Amino acid sequence: MTASANPLDVVRIEVDRALSAFVGRHRAMFDDPALGPVLAAAEDLLAGGKRLRPGFCYWGWRGAGGGDEPAIFTAAASLELLQASALVHDDVMDASDLRRGMPAAHRRFQALHERSGWHGSAEQFGEGAAILLGNLMLVWAGEMWRTSGLPDASLAAAEAVHDNMLAELMCGQYLDLLEQAHGEGTFEGALRVALFKSGKYSVEHPLRLGLVLATQRVEPWIDTLCVEYGQQVGIAFQLRDDVLGVFGDPAETGKPAGDDLREGKRTMLVARTLAAANHAQAEVVRSHLGDPELSAEGVARLRQIITETGALGECEDMIKRYLESALDALERSPLTQEARTALADLAVIATTRRT
Repeated sequence: MTASANPLDVVRIEVDRALSAFVGRHRAMFDDPALGPVLAAAEDLLAGGKRLRPGFCYWGWRGAGGGDEPAIFTAAASLELLQASALVHDDVMDASDLRRGMPAAHRRFQALHERSGWHGSAEQFGEGAAILLGNLMLVWAGEMWRTSGLPDASLAAAEAVHDNMLAELMCGQYLDLLEQAHGEGTFEGALRVALFKSGKYSVEHPLRLGLVLATQRVEPWIDTLCVEYGQQVGIAFQLRDDVLGVFGDPAETGKPAGDDLREGKRTMLVARTLAAANHAQAEVVRSHLGDPELSAEGVARLRQIITETGALGECEDMIKRYLESALDALERSPLTQEARTALADLAVIATTRRT
């Protein structure tokens, strides 16, 4: 394929096909009617998503000389199973109600328990079932990666990158919990979480996987590009996520307005707000942040403070600077022109999205 107006178009089609085929091969495991809700929850979650991580992986592969064989789409699609696993676990930890416009997995299983009139705590059942669902998709992600059909030499060369990506994601999840527990977060702390939990995992490592799979070795220019382009886009990606978590349209994000505020997320946006707020503004933020019953009026008030302190404008400026720096590094890279064009478009999509 060649880079189109949207470099995700064909990637999305092939990734969806690969995921459907993979899940289809495991369908017999769920013949027991009691397991049907598990498979349905997995399929519904996998049906959504922007496919950004497979996109960065695929265009890294193409940029380093890889061909258009189906195996690369299968390997890249495994990143969607990993993402689905992370989302299920993240929603449990954040006590989120919605994901992609649907009930979060733990709420879905909780509702199943309530409808069925089963014994015990419906909430505890929902959380336990969701954790198991997330674990299942994590196992599937590894299986799909290993059995993708790529050459053994490619998979062996990328094994350390793949393992490191998973380990850093788990560390990022813990750092996120720790940041919430500390309460008064700093921009540096929020940035550390963003790098481990989202930036590296969403952009840098998928790109690195594609590059190493194609070259079958790690070269200095790969490390340079993944840091100077991948990390910069990854941070900007998370900053955009921070903004959408407060100002996003629920019809597009699939989550309630101001959900990050109710969950008390110590994001880079919140850290900038508290650093610039006067005493009265800071007190309002601290008293409302993390309130699960925060009203629409409360969300509006916090949005107003975030805007008045200049934090929103500062985050938008940072997104622009990180993007410009990343695109400059990309242009200096030895990738094919086709891949540079596609990765430049992907960087814009990732940092200007509305979902």
